[in-house]
Amino acid sequence: MMTPSQLKAYSAVARLGSVKAAAAELDVSEAAVSLHVGQLRKELGDPLFTRTGSGLAFTPGGLRLASRSVELLGLRDRTIQEVKQAGRGRRLLRLGASGLFAEYAAPGLIEAFTQRAADLDVELSTDGSGRFETLLVTRSLDVVIAPRDQLGGRDVQSNHFLNYEVITVAAPRHPAVSSPPSVRLLREQPWLLGPSAMERGGTVTEMLRRLGVPEQRQRIFQSHAAAIEEAKRGHGVALTVRFAVTEDLENGALARVEGPLLSGRGGWSIATLVGDRAPSSAAELCRFVATPRATRAMLQRRGAGVGRFRPAVHVTLWS
Repeated sequence: MMTPSQLKAYSAVARLGSVKAAAAELDVSEAAVSLHVGQLRKELGDPLFTRTGSGLAFTPGGLRLASRSVELLGLRDRTIQEVKQAGRGRRLLRLGASGLFAEYAAPGLIEAFTQRAADLDVELSTDGSGRFETLLVTRSLDVVIAPRDQLGGRDVQSNHFLNYEVITVAAPRHPAVSSPPSVRLLREQPWLLGPSAMERGGTVTEMLRRLGVPEQRQRIFQSHAAAIEEAKRGHGVALTVRFAVTEDLENGALARVEGPLLSGRGGWSIATLVGDRAPSSAAELCRFVATPRATRAMLQRRGAGVGRFRPAVHVTLWS
């Protein structure tokens, strides 16, 4: 009888293309993955795949099992979740988001959305690896919000809903504020950064790359807010979404550092599995996120109510 552990191992091998990569992702030994695959081969009477010089070559049965394993694991997880929800009389929506959105816009969105449904809780996860499609396909998440260039694929449908601008800020008396700084001066400054600086792709990492900021000049904090507080104290320059520091710029706590490479634009999109494979609450959020009410809630940065919002992390940015 096929077990969830066997299906997880095989699904990871099929998706990543190697036993070694699958073992690393599952945090088990290669021998354990090979054992699970061997048990499936014996039970199904199919070699499933063979190793070639250019990678793994799957049999027709192996390809069918790769597809079915994702569906079976997803159905199992969904069933467990639905049973627990039924016992509590509540629904749970698992939302994944990139770092900037999770910190600055997600709490307001979650609060506005859950006000519409008294039986709905939202679990928010952050992921800096860019594996959003994988997390959706494996049913680890129900819906994700990320930079639009990180979403796509035949199994995922996505819609753009909000643009944002990342700017460079510092304390008003910082040397970089008085006049447009040279690239050399900028590279010599401490750069005070939130977790988004460690994410693959995205506006922040692209700006750092364009400026050529040395890694030894980059200081990563556990939150973007912590990095901004250090910038207010005059300890360096920081990158942040513009709407998050509007009040600080107006009251003089921060000043914008001007320059051709010191701002960048991006856009957030929301994505779910195609068709009817996503839960109804995910489809509801996809419709709601583009409404004026949702936009106001995100830009005003209202917090989410206690009991309606559960933070969780699938892949820590500090690993």
